[in-house]
Amino acid sequence: MFAIFLQTLPFFLIIGLGYGAGRKGFFTDEATAYLTKFVFYFALSAMLFRFSANLSMSEIFDWHFVMAYLWGTAFVYGLVTLVALIRRLPAAEAAFEAQCGVIGNTGFMGVPMLTLLMGPAAIGPVMLVLAVDLIVFSSLIVIIVTGSRDGRMSVGILRTVGLGLLENPMIVSISLGLAWSALNLPIPDPMNAFLTTLGAAATPGALFAIGASLANKRAERPVIAGWLSFNKLIVHPAMVAFSALVLFPVDPYPAAVMIAAASLPVAGNVYILAEHYKVAPQRVSASILISTAIAVVTVSLVIGWVTPLY
Repeated sequence: MFAIFLQTLPFFLIIGLGYGAGRKGFFTDEATAYLTKFVFYFALSAMLFRFSANLSMSEIFDWHFVMAYLWGTAFVYGLVTLVALIRRLPAAEAAFEAQCGVIGNTGFMGVPMLTLLMGPAAIGPVMLVLAVDLIVFSSLIVIIVTGSRDGRMSVGILRTVGLGLLENPMIVSISLGLAWSALNLPIPDPMNAFLTTLGAAATPGALFAIGASLANKRAERPVIAGWLSFNKLIVHPAMVAFSALVLFPVDPYPAAVMIAAASLPVAGNVYILAEHYKVAPQRVSASILISTAIAVVTVSLVIGWVTPLY
């Protein structure tokens, strides 16, 4: 277990380096925003395209995997929502708390970290987790928030969701990569070198950007943020494990990757949405800060637990 902790530690040290740079003012909010854009639109997209272009749809898509992840995630989503509604929170706030309980930093942290720690074969399961998060749960938060404000569902809401998916570079790069693979097109050497070099910037860039973005976040309402972090770091991987190992049995290796992905801390894009809709941004910010700090230990524990499975 300690050996796995030492393997994960460099990733969190880069996050810590970014945090320190942000706190000292060496990396301003504007600089962090531009670094995030570079990683999101270029480096991570190059990495995802290259990985997916070397995979087939059959290597990625598995109904048992999707159902296992959906069931485990939906259970925690429902649990956090129920607790929020018992506290008499509006539907939009309850939805954002539920989002904090289940949406991990799969794109910026999971893709680079898990493929290095668990092997290149992890990219297929990680991308499937990412796709489910983006298509199902990121769409759901927009539908709930917009619908609760308008008081009804409308074609405009579905149009907003559809455009959001089409404009997301992670969805686009994965889709283009799979299309490239389906056409059996080889990646020319210069193009492969270009994608490899650009994609190599995704891991340090993403982790540093995560740390820098946390520098100005404050742990306001720590009790609620702690509850949401507990769900994300402990309850979510536990329920996904139960679902993948018992309810919808998944092969050991992809099940292990799925559980590890579920153990990641709250994703930064939840805060971006919360700020955009002006719904509980401080609560979401605190959840990201607390869950990322605790994840230094819990992610190592979860990866150490799932490693013997395969």
